[in-house]
Amino acid sequence: MARPINADVPATAPGKAPKKNPPPKPPAPKKPKRQRKPVPAALKAVAALFGLAIVFIVAAIVGGGGGGESTETPAPVGAPPEAPAGQTPDQLGYPGFATANTTRVGGGDAASNAAAVALAAYPSGAPSRQPDAVVLVDAADWRSAIAAAVLMAPPLGAPPLIGEADGVPAPTEEALDALDPTGGKDSKGTRVFAVGAAAAPSGLQTKRVGRGGGTAAAAEIAALRDHLLGAPPSHIVVAPAADPAFAMPAAGWAARSGDPILFADEDTLPQPTAAVLRRHHHTPVFVLGPSSAISSEVVRRIAKIVDDVHRVSGEDPASNAIAFARYADGGFGWNVNDPGHGFVVARSDEPLDAVAAAALSAAGAWGPLLLSDSADTLPAALRGYLLDVKPGYTTDPTRAFYNHVWVIGNQEAISVNEQAEIDEEAALAKIGGEG
Repeated sequence: MARPINADVPATAPGKAPKKNPPPKPPAPKKPKRQRKPVPAALKAVAALFGLAIVFIVAAIVGGGGGGESTETPAPVGAPPEAPAGQTPDQLGYPGFATANTTRVGGGDAASNAAAVALAAYPSGAPSRQPDAVVLVDAADWRSAIAAAVLMAPPLGAPPLIGEADGVPAPTEEALDALDPTGGKDSKGTRVFAVGAAAAPSGLQTKRVGRGGGTAAAAEIAALRDHLLGAPPSHIVVAPAADPAFAMPAAGWAARSGDPILFADEDTLPQPTAAVLRRHHHTPVFVLGPSSAISSEVVRRIAKIVDDVHRVSGEDPASNAIAFARYADGGFGWNVNDPGHGFVVARSDEPLDAVAAAALSAAGAWGPLLLSDSADTLPAALRGYLLDVKPGYTTDPTRAFYNHVWVIGNQEAISVNEQAEIDEEAALAKIGGEG
């Protein structure tokens, strides 16, 4: 049955005195622990706006939330907070521009964006809201970084952060201090999963995976996922090893579903990928990307190993991401073909931003990653898709479904004018009736 545009619902109709403190006792010896630093003000701002987005999308009960019809350049969200020494709020991913229907995580690089998103997913310092672990990926290896997004999936929920071979970037270090991962049962005591060549931080229990990087690292991450969850995956995604723009949408899905990501070349099926497929030969496989990225011959080779294989694709990166957002086959796929959802938009030439944003697909709005190939203009396919799922109402906007879009990257990646265009396509519209 088609989902209604307007989900109208009827309206619904002495403490005790404190005790005196006992004499102080000598403190018991404690295990050494990494000192927890305050959450940077700029990252706190991202967390606050993340909560606002949840109100827009999930609750959908606050009047006026989807409204604006204006296409004017949105105004800044007040004065940005004071940033830590040596960094501007923009470098930390502070959302310098927000509209009724969009929120920007506008860091100057993927490390800043990933740090901001991780703090948005885990905004509270309460022990119950700290992650068991974080994932530190290598900025020089987009394949293993995208594959590592699977560790964000429940129950582990380890947000990805961006590392480097020769040290930990400052935004990542700040996020690590603020998140203070606990090393709980879901991570089997590990506080940091260091992927590939990413340098491990000091003072945190760390497990290294995929030391060689690339396609082989993706296979190792899939094995780690099986070990941590204690169960085989429901599905497997095989993405192009040589076309990052076609592989990017897999990161958000892996974070949302727990389906691991493997890689194939255009004309060859790498041995590490084939080995994982043999181990899970009863698991359905979904090949992401057109035949120009992964050939039909490779799909036939996969079909000789596993019982069930399908392709999900579009001719270009923007169309490919939309095809993945629309796709549904049983329990696989976003199946986002109607209003009332969250979305994430990033540049197709920034594969690490797909990793940085992955936590937004596994918390709050749980939305698919969409791609733009321009800093100034939405691709026609993306504009058409957003119009197709544009929310509307007939009588009461407070009872309607809402869309909300996270914009990843600074204005050099996606301009304010393009963000305004996204806002217009995502805005709630009155489509008829009286009211």
